[in-house]
Order: sequence, then structure tokens, then C-alpha cells
Amino acid sequence: MNGKYMAYVGSYSYTGKAKGITVYDVDVEKGVFKERCEVEVDNSSYVIASSDGKTLYSIADEGVVSFRILQNGSLARLNSSPIRGMRGCHLCTDVKDEYVFVSGYHDGKTTVLSLNKDGSVGEIVDEVYNKGYGSVAERNFRSHVTCTRRMPDGRYVLSVDNGTDQVKVYRFNDKDKKLVQVDAIHCDLESAPRHFRYSSDGRFLYLMHELQNVISVYSYETGDRAPVIEKIQTISTTATKNPGNLTAACAMRLSPDEKYIYCTNAGENTVTIYRRDEESGLLTMISCLPVSGEYPKDVAIFPDQKHIASINHDSGSISFFEVNYEKGLLVMCGRSISVNQPNCCAIARIGRS
Repeated sequence: MNGKYMAYVGSYSYTGKAKGITVYDVDVEKGVFKERCEVEVDNSSYVIASSDGKTLYSIADEGVVSFRILQNGSLARLNSSPIRGMRGCHLCTDVKDEYVFVSGYHDGKTTVLSLNKDGSVGEIVDEVYNKGYGSVAERNFRSHVTCTRRMPDGRYVLSVDNGTDQVKVYRFNDKDKKLVQVDAIHCDLESAPRHFRYSSDGRFLYLMHELQNVISVYSYETGDRAPVIEKIQTISTTATKNPGNLTAACAMRLSPDEKYIYCTNAGENTVTIYRRDEESGLLTMISCLPVSGEYPKDVAIFPDQKHIASINHDSGSISFFEVNYEKGLLVMCGRSISVNQPNCCAIARIGRS
């Protein structure tokens, strides 16, 4: 964790109160952010740093926008690229930073764009519109793609369809550059899978369900035609026995050392922390505690893993906590800061050669 870190928070800008991305200096020791400046992006609903930490990507009304992360942490705009669809809701690069995968909630579209060597966004190499219907439930009646990631084996891409309660499994390679569906993970009706993470060794998947308020744990083995994916655990995202319709799982992240998983819950406005067994992949809940804000749309994990920041969309705030894993406690370590309609936070180490 040696070095200097910056935090980049994306916000909606249509109200005119935010420019798009707010840039913060990260005080790792104290566990807080200090605002530096704002960068204009139309409705930055999701931001990520590239795998090498040299580029920042943001969803925008115009498509995907790329920025060079300068040595001092400031941002220099590289370019933008359209996605030929409605504004996306989620971004992910692959491990080698060769592609960026864009998920479309509003139009049910998965888009793959190439990335240039300087980090700028290239052309669309493939795009797939999901078809099908979910239940008659108000939010789950058609396709909503909410998370797409390429697996560490490089052979397969998994894309979450929040509306039809399944995860599409695509074959994808650098030669053909086409998404070819080979399988699907069928989830419980009206569970609304939203986001997933995987262990860096590619052995386990963690799929968070927005409406069912659970995390499903799967084992993963690569294969010639399709991967072998088996569910091995289901665990609640909240300590409440019957959270009800007003609670929805929002965001999920792995700690840098992959020993812990964090999940936020809107409605009851909590963050749940799990201990992860690296060998079995199974999760054990450590705590589920309030975040002192409303609608925690994301959670940022500090590089020291001793602090977290809750990105509270509805209350327009970021709250900071020190984590005591042994006692299962969160202790506020600084005053909350105001930011208009924050959506997502990316922390990156700067000064890399």
C-alpha cells in the first residue's frame, strides 16, 4: 500500500449541482478524503480505474470517457467513444486493459470496446442486446444488464441480467472478438442479480442479488466449451431476518487481499462485512452496521483495509469508518463530506511509472 492515492467519485450532473467527477486526495492513515477539484462529465454514473491504474474511465451521456491519471493525481481527458445505445450503468476492463465492457440497464445491452495502448477508448468490437422477459414484477419485466466482467481465464465473459434473473455466459477470445453465448446461470425468480466479483485465481464467483438480499457463492472451473459453475453457498446481505421490499443490496467489493467482502444495503442503509475463506471460498458475516447516510450506492475500501468510505447517493454524502474486524465494529473516523448525488468511487495509486 506504499505510495499516494486518489479517489474519483462520479455524480449525476443533470441537476447542475455537480460537474461529474470529484477528485479527492486520500489520507490513508486517517481514513478520509480531501476534495481537490471537479472534472466535467455528463452524468457520471460509474467510474473505474484501469487494471494498471494509469487511466480512469467514466460512463457519460456521450458513451465512455477516458482520462489519463497524471503523476499528481489530476485528470487529463484523452477521448470519448459512443456505445450506440442508451447510457450505460457499469464499466469493467479486463486484466490486460485490452477491452472495456459496458453494461446497459435501460436497453439491456452489453457492449465491448477496444482500448488503445495509451488508455484511450477505441471502437466497438461487439454488442449484444438481451432478449426475454422476467416476471410481472414492477422492476423485473425486461432485460436490464447491470454488470459484465471477463473472467481471469480470458475465455469467458459473464454478464448479469437483472431483469430476467440470470447471468449470461459468453465465450470471447482476442481473435474473433465476438460474444457467443454458451450457457447461463439461472437465478431465483425475482431475485434480481445485480453485481458480481470473482477471486483473482478465478476459482470463485460472488453474485449479489438486489431484491432477494443475498450473495450467492459459486465455484468456477474453466472448460473447452463452457465453464463449470456450481453454487456452494447462499448468505444474506443483511442481519435483518425479514428485510422486506424497502431493502435492496446495492454494491459489493472485495478487499485488496481478498480476505473480506463488503456489501451495502439501501433502505436500511447498512454495510455488511464478511470474512472470506480463501481455500473454500465461503463467506462468514462479521457485522452489518449503519453507514450514517442514505442509499449507500457504493463502498470504497482504503488500501490499508482498515478504513472504508460509504458513498451515500440520496443524502449526498460520503461517510468514513475505521473497521475492527475482530470485534465486528465500525467507528466513524472523520466527519462526513458533501457531494451531490454520488454514484460510484474508484481509488487509484498515483505516481506509477
